[in-house]
Amino acid sequence: MNVEDFKTGQVILIDKPLQWTSFQIVNKLRWAIRKKFNIKKIKVGHAGTLDPLATGLLIICTGKFTKTIEKLQAEIKEYTGTFTLGTTTPSYDLETKVDQTFSTNHITEKNINEATKLFLGEIKQTPPLYSAIKKDGIRLYELARKGETTTIESRKITIFEFEITKIELPNIDFKIVCSKGTYIRSIANDFGKALNSGAHLSSLRRTKSGNYTVENALDPLEYIQKNISLN
Repeated sequence: MNVEDFKTGQVILIDKPLQWTSFQIVNKLRWAIRKKFNIKKIKVGHAGTLDPLATGLLIICTGKFTKTIEKLQAEIKEYTGTFTLGTTTPSYDLETKVDQTFSTNHITEKNINEATKLFLGEIKQTPPLYSAIKKDGIRLYELARKGETTTIESRKITIFEFEITKIELPNIDFKIVCSKGTYIRSIANDFGKALNSGAHLSSLRRTKSGNYTVENALDPLEYIQKNISLN
């Protein structure tokens, strides 16, 4: 591809590796395009962030296609991952250490599958304190890391599908199809409560967004090598 391709606009499908931030990937691609074509500016943005501890489909737009980001963000998403029952963390995932433990002796396969029904359809969800949502101009995770607490308003989201794909206690694997703005970490925390126990998200992978799937995505460095070779 040449510089005009990127300026006119590209939709780039990236399979985000573990520990990378969405912002780091955007910066990496922007830097590679600028260096390759010796240009000062190029618009690059992503259509929906993924946490550092999540992997999977990250949609990147360049040039004029950055105008479509809002539309792409609104698409229905599909995720797979694992909840670990019996323990909770302040961040609802592995970013923070376990803070409480609960019994799982009473939990059965039937309990688990029945609990998924409580989450189907339009529901209200409270986002995690460890999130990028801003309150009074400050991101919530910044407050959380200082040990401060605040009131977080619940939001309406829609869960279209919630399937348990494997049960190997304390871990249960799932597939969830949901609307924009859904926090799978919050579902993990609420799912633990629904089972009269606790739970946190121990792995997460975005597999689909709208008509785009992770099967067609590339590792960021592989994409750069194939399409923005710096040699």
